[in-house]
Amino acid sequence: MNSILIIVFAPLLAAIVAGLGGKWIGHTAAKIVTTAGLFLACALSWPIFLSFIAGSAEATVTPVMTWVHSGAMTFDWALRVDTLTAVMLVVITTVSALVHLYSWGYMDEDPDQSRFFAYLSLFTFAMLMLVTANNLVQMFFGWEGVGLASYLLIGFWYKKPSANAAAIKAFVVNRVGDLGFMLGIFGTFLVFQTTSIPEILDSAPAMAGSTITFMGARWDTMTILCLLLFVGAMGKSAQLGLHTWLPDAMEGPTPVSALIHAATMVTAGVFMVCRLSPMFEAAPVALAVVTTVGAATCLFAATIGTTQWDIKRVIAYSTCSQLGYMFFAAGVGAYGAAMFHLFTHAFFKALLFLGAGSVIHAMHHEQDMRYYGGLRKHIPLTFWAMMFGTLAITGVGIYHLGAGFAGFWSKDAILEVSYAAGGNGTGAFWVGVFAALLTSFYSWRLMFLTFWGKPRWIESEHIRHAVHHGHDEPDEHNPAAQEDAGHDVTHAVPDPAHGDGTGGYHPHESPWTMLVPLGVLSLGAIFAGQFFAGSFLDSAEFWDGSIAYNAELMHAMHEVPYWVKYSALVVMLLGLFGAWLAYIRRTDLPRQTTEQLGPIYNFVFNKWYFDELYNLIFVKPAFWLGRIFWKKGDEGTIDRFGPNGVAWVVERGSVFAKNVQSGYLTSYALIMLLGLVAAITWVLF
Repeated sequence: MNSILIIVFAPLLAAIVAGLGGKWIGHTAAKIVTTAGLFLACALSWPIFLSFIAGSAEATVTPVMTWVHSGAMTFDWALRVDTLTAVMLVVITTVSALVHLYSWGYMDEDPDQSRFFAYLSLFTFAMLMLVTANNLVQMFFGWEGVGLASYLLIGFWYKKPSANAAAIKAFVVNRVGDLGFMLGIFGTFLVFQTTSIPEILDSAPAMAGSTITFMGARWDTMTILCLLLFVGAMGKSAQLGLHTWLPDAMEGPTPVSALIHAATMVTAGVFMVCRLSPMFEAAPVALAVVTTVGAATCLFAATIGTTQWDIKRVIAYSTCSQLGYMFFAAGVGAYGAAMFHLFTHAFFKALLFLGAGSVIHAMHHEQDMRYYGGLRKHIPLTFWAMMFGTLAITGVGIYHLGAGFAGFWSKDAILEVSYAAGGNGTGAFWVGVFAALLTSFYSWRLMFLTFWGKPRWIESEHIRHAVHHGHDEPDEHNPAAQEDAGHDVTHAVPDPAHGDGTGGYHPHESPWTMLVPLGVLSLGAIFAGQFFAGSFLDSAEFWDGSIAYNAELMHAMHEVPYWVKYSALVVMLLGLFGAWLAYIRRTDLPRQTTEQLGPIYNFVFNKWYFDELYNLIFVKPAFWLGRIFWKKGDEGTIDRFGPNGVAWVVERGSVFAKNVQSGYLTSYALIMLLGLVAAITWVLF
């Protein structure tokens, strides 16, 4: 059997077995089936990717089944494997396999493990469907599949109101983006008379400069199509405006955060823009919009990340910011650099999320970094994993030595190519440099608050609960304990017996099922950039036409001045120094700064008030309109004149009929006579 069929359908088969048969086969068997399916898919994906690296593979299309033949619209279900697909295959299957293994430890005591593992595998299948799509309809099928699976995973603990609300929010916000994606697909079929991606991309350059009527006006054809498609990408990849679902999605279990928000679902938008890059190349205005939105998201999310206390939310906003880098790289035409950052980011961001899960596991569900401190001696393996992830995301490396962590190779490449592109790229470069400064600050802030300083554990309600009930070991996994920590430190109860701030609590390292994925992902965070930079950035042969590759731009990237090459390193050191000063040297500095900044700090801490704004503009009017339709329309009109009205007429008629039924023959004879007269009158006249 063709290996791509096994890669795509093994997770689906595993999801069906675990989801439908979980009660009969038990949790352990369900976990074995799903995890084995993903490790099999991963084992088959890497040889495909490495064969493209070696230049010994060619693009293939494997038919699965005939799908739709309706007039001019014809498309089959087929699995396309080219370089772009191969990159996504290793990212998706590697991270998903490791998340499955990690979940063995993290979800060990959850009563619904079978359902959780089934959802994970279903999500992976939908994502694989998306990236192997050979036509836009199949891509949309996978696109909606990951939307459904993410809804199920974010709301996994459905007894928590906050988890339900977050799942619905993610679903609704993504539907807004998906409407744009659907309109883009409809328009593309209208223009090209096909949904086949290769045919569309071959014809796209010839459509440059043509116009189309949309909403009563004439527009540039490719610009309007690409902007509609990009709206879909904005929703799935949480770009500014459609980003509000991403931080709330932290309500799901931590492995979900790693799978959805690090490597797979949120990168679907970047993948789609790169897959359709010849279309975007024919629409310079659309590319300018992509660049602007990407740069704005990059900066916006980084500012919020500097103020959050929840460890998972800091990493979530970091994801949002890094996706902004990928988009503005694509916007300046450096699709290879965008995909390279997608590739490296998958490893170090999954590492950071799973590392955060290990910290939360050790700290008895506590997620507020204000109640951490001094953990590096207690959970050293988790500490080193998080350290490698932080060194990778902050881009530690030295250009002249040709050595650095994964983020150094990919993020610096994006900054250099943006500067080399000029125009909009120059503005994106400066935004990216400032965002890199903020990235360094919030990343090291997370590390210092968590692993350095004195323990502040006793101030946590979760820790006090654990000590009070004698839980020295973290007892995974009570959903009710997963509420986002945000406790008021004024409620802290000092423990006279333990004046060291620990409250007598003893964090323990996570089980091996959680530590092995951290170790594997650490290797990716250290070496992924070093090994693959040449192929992703400098080899048109590697991409082999799967993206629009601009050789001149990629060459110009290497010719930029040295100050451009070292700008990221300089701001990384500035961010590191600022975080050290504020959270190690002078711990009173953050409080003084927030007091001085006042309204600015509150604006950033409250996420630029986007949620409040959307609540005012969209949510409240929608509820108001809904109540009108409910009270005035449904109850006041439909029910009144429909079911309720008919019932009233029947009721009144039965009252009248009851009065007529008197039992006297004279009454019945009178009614019969009146009826006879009425009938004769009708006949005569």
